[in-house]
Amino acid sequence: MKHKKYDNFKTKSVSSSLVRFAIDFQPEFVSDEVKQIAQLSLFDWFLVSVAGQTEPVSNIIRGQIKSDGGTEECTVIGTTQRFPARASALANGTISHALDYDDTHFAYLGHPSVAIIPAAIAIGEKTNANPEKFWSAVILGLETVTRIGAWLGRDHHLAGYHSTATAGAFGATIAASKLLSLDEKTTNYAVGLVSSMASGVRAQFGTMAKPLHAGMAAANGVEAALFAKAGLISNPDALEVEHGFARTHTTQDPVAEIALNELGKYWMLKEVLHKYHACCHGLHPALEALIQLRENHNIIAANVESVSISVPPRYLKICNIPSPTTGLEAKFSFRLSAAMVLAKQDTAALSTFSSEACYDANLIALRDRISVTPDIKLSETEAFVQLRTTNGEILSANYDINKSLPYKSRKEKIMNKAFALLGEDSAIKLWDLVAAGDPMQFYKVNKIGLT
Repeated sequence: MKHKKYDNFKTKSVSSSLVRFAIDFQPEFVSDEVKQIAQLSLFDWFLVSVAGQTEPVSNIIRGQIKSDGGTEECTVIGTTQRFPARASALANGTISHALDYDDTHFAYLGHPSVAIIPAAIAIGEKTNANPEKFWSAVILGLETVTRIGAWLGRDHHLAGYHSTATAGAFGATIAASKLLSLDEKTTNYAVGLVSSMASGVRAQFGTMAKPLHAGMAAANGVEAALFAKAGLISNPDALEVEHGFARTHTTQDPVAEIALNELGKYWMLKEVLHKYHACCHGLHPALEALIQLRENHNIIAANVESVSISVPPRYLKICNIPSPTTGLEAKFSFRLSAAMVLAKQDTAALSTFSSEACYDANLIALRDRISVTPDIKLSETEAFVQLRTTNGEILSANYDINKSLPYKSRKEKIMNKAFALLGEDSAIKLWDLVAAGDPMQFYKVNKIGLT
């Protein structure tokens, strides 16, 4: 749907254009499809947050904010105690990324919801926002983070920056500023200020600092918006001017059109991808292709003679541990995860990826009949699988997780994930709570038998 006011706006910079877009935004500017995707992302965010609330990093972050104390105004997953807005955003962002089971977006190479939603919930609760205003902030934050992330580009990622933390802080700032009802000038100051705060490097991958990055992004967005509201003045164009964020965090000048192309007409947040398997997203296309073959041809493990999986070459260095020995390694193994699918194990469940699975004789026998090869013709969201049955039949399937799925299919997959993580009763309770999108009711997530 066209953003009418934006059509007549002459842009000066990426940051000022995105700020103006947020200021002019009205709920009727977006389609039902965009609203539905945002709702699925909110539900998925709560789902992985509840599932990850007892992880070590979650306990550490809650312990730290408890020791800091402060105004009791905002919800934190895993406790009924309330905290200041910034502390809430920091904790909830970290907790929601603890399992690395949250949504992703390949255009900006990051995780959108874990940076945006914690900031929106914190300020939503702080300001007693109604559901309509909350949804507007979430949608704007998700759209902003994907556009800034895509604008900073793969060069930013390859240089070693973690886009979830960096681009995420800008999206969180827009969401928080919208909920605080900041005017255009003050919102520009908030975006300029967060340009000095956004940070996070990929060297932290594989450590507790990676989920902390999501919390940092959300907290920085909250803090920048609150500082701007209090009158703190920054360079409003610090995102992109000389010596600003973009020019110091990339080796090439980003092209503004990437961030602003069809702004208000096409919504990049529709391209968000949710994880339906409790493992590296790089494995998902192959797993979906194998599920397709398994279900369409009634494949059982005993009838599988061999399987060949073709994937983009980059994944051979990311998620191709041939013979994993731990549950974590299993999450980065094409061969073992494929064996799990063919054995009809529930790969949406965290418990499936266990150390015990790595030593299961039946899974090992099936795993050793699976090979993985690179194919430069495949996109990074695609895989091709070929399966030979014991009677000589050859079956094949190609799957691209970036292809658009109808809302009904997306919801069904996310609900299957929810049932695997929480059980059916708790998952349905969570859906009913989240669907309304009322931030003043989100505290109930800790009171419906989920903790």
